[in-house]
Amino acid sequence: MSNIVAIVGRPNVGKSTLFNRLTQSRQAIVDEEAGTTRDRQYGKVEWGGEEFSVIDTGGWVLNSDDIFEEEINKQVRIAIEEADVILFLVDVVHGLTDLDQQVASMLRRGKKPVILVTNKADTFGMYALSAEFYSLGLGDPCNISAINGSGTGDLLDLLVSKFTKKEDDTIEENIPRVTIVGRPNAGKSSLINAFIGEERNIVTDIAGTTRDSIYTLYDKFGLKFYLVDTAGIRKKGKVNEDLEYYSVIRAIRAIESSDVCILMIDATRGIESQDMNIFSLIQKNKKGLIIVINKWDLVENKENNTVKTFENAIFECIAPFVDVPVIFSSALTKQRIFKILETANEVYNIRKTKISTHTLNEVLLPIIEKTPPPMNKGKVVKIKYITQLPNTAIPSFVFFCNLPQWVKEPYKRFLENQIRKHWNLTGTPINVFMREK
Repeated sequence: MSNIVAIVGRPNVGKSTLFNRLTQSRQAIVDEEAGTTRDRQYGKVEWGGEEFSVIDTGGWVLNSDDIFEEEINKQVRIAIEEADVILFLVDVVHGLTDLDQQVASMLRRGKKPVILVTNKADTFGMYALSAEFYSLGLGDPCNISAINGSGTGDLLDLLVSKFTKKEDDTIEENIPRVTIVGRPNAGKSSLINAFIGEERNIVTDIAGTTRDSIYTLYDKFGLKFYLVDTAGIRKKGKVNEDLEYYSVIRAIRAIESSDVCILMIDATRGIESQDMNIFSLIQKNKKGLIIVINKWDLVENKENNTVKTFENAIFECIAPFVDVPVIFSSALTKQRIFKILETANEVYNIRKTKISTHTLNEVLLPIIEKTPPPMNKGKVVKIKYITQLPNTAIPSFVFFCNLPQWVKEPYKRFLENQIRKHWNLTGTPINVFMREK
C-alpha cells in the first residue's frame, strides 16, 4: 500500500510548480497571482523504486478577502491529517512570514513527518537566506528550485527515506483483491453485505459511515478473493466537512493495492464529477475495472432503451477507454450481484492474458499494412513485428519499427482498438509501446 504526500504552505510559494515537477506534468495551474489553486490535484510519483501519491493543496491564508479562504484552509487540514509525509513549502526570496509561522505551529502539533522545503533558491548564493527558517523548529531546510528542478533529486531521496513500510500480516498476498469504490452513500457496504450474506459492515443513510478500508475474504462458488470496502470519510464527527475530498483521499490507497476495482455509481444520480475523479485514479493506477450501476430498482419509468441510454452516457464520459463491463444491479434486492463477482473474476484473469508472438504478427501485421501510420514530415514509419512483454501487471505490447518517435497517440489508440477487437481484454487497461528495431 503506497504512501501519500501533501504539499502545504502559504499562497504563491510554488506548491503547484513543485507538484508539476514531481509528477512530470502540467496538471496544476501555475500563476503569479496568489490563491490560484483552490481545488486539489492528485498525482503519481515514482522515485528510487518507490511509488507514492502526491496532493497539491491551496495556499493557507487567514483574514483575507477571498471568499474561498475557509474552504481552502479546511481542505489543507484534511490533507495534513490524511498524509503520511508533509512537504512544508516556504519562499526563500520573500523570507519568513506570519503565515509561515502559523502553518509551522499547526504542523508541530501534529505527529506526521514534516520536511521543510525552501523554494525559489535558484542559485547557490541564495542558500544562505534559508537560515532564518530554522526558527520554525522543523529541522534543516531543504533548498530547491521547483521551476528549474535544482535540488529536487535530493528532496525526493529525503522524502522516500521518511516512508514507513506498511505491512498487513492478516492479508494473503496471493489472493486477488477486489476493491469497491465510489461516492459516499453509493451502496458500497450494502453490496459487500449482499455478497457475503450477512450484515457485517455498518450501513446507514449517513454518507461516511465506513471509516477505514475493510477486507472481507470471499470464498464461495469456486471464487476466492478479498473484497475491500473503502471508507467515505474518516470520522463521523466530520461528516459535513468536505465529504468528496475525504472519499478521494481514502480511495487512493485502496485503489493502489487492488487488482480489480468495482466503481459503483448511484443510478438515481447518474455519473458525476466525483465518479470521474475516482475513474481517473483507477486509470492512472492501471487497475482492472467494472462499472456497477447500483440502486437500479429505484429508477422509475424504465423503457426498452433505458439501459442503452445510460450505458452510452457513461461511455461518453470515460472515452476513449470504453472496453469496460457495465452491470445494472441492486444491492438491496440482490439483483445481478453474482454477475458482478463472476465479472470481477473474469477481469482479474483477463489481466493475465498472454498472446503468442506468432499470433500477434499473423493478425495485426496485415491490418497495419492496410492502415499504416501516417507520414510525418515525409518520414515513412514501417512496423516490422509485434510481441507481448512477459511478466507485466497488465497486457503490454511492443511494436518494433524504424521511427518510433513519429508514431503519435491517435495511431497508438488505433492499435489498441485493433488488439481489443481481436482478443478479449475487457475491463483491463493495456500498454502499447513503440520501440526501434
